[in-house]
Amino acid sequence: MDNIADLISQRQRKKAPAYPWQELALRIIQELSIPGFKRSAVFKICKELSPVLVERAMNDTKELCQSGASWKYFFKIADQYLADKNNKKI
Repeated sequence: MDNIADLISQRQRKKAPAYPWQELALRIIQELSIPGFKRSAVFKICKELSPVLVERAMNDTKELCQSGASWKYFFKIADQYLADKNNKKI
């Protein structure tokens, strides 16, 4: 049996997201296979929109875009939600 100190030192620690929207963004990145150069945009969307709208955009993307780059469709839907949100502030 190995030494307990060796087992503890080999253990990998993952840092948990600080905010709930970060966890949502990570889930969207994984489920929709968002490419690396667009990941920061997902975090921005999740930070600015309500979780309900982000979930709706993700579910609509999964339902309506069966083939091709579904992540592009997600950004189109999210952009519409952001535009609606910004228009209400005026």
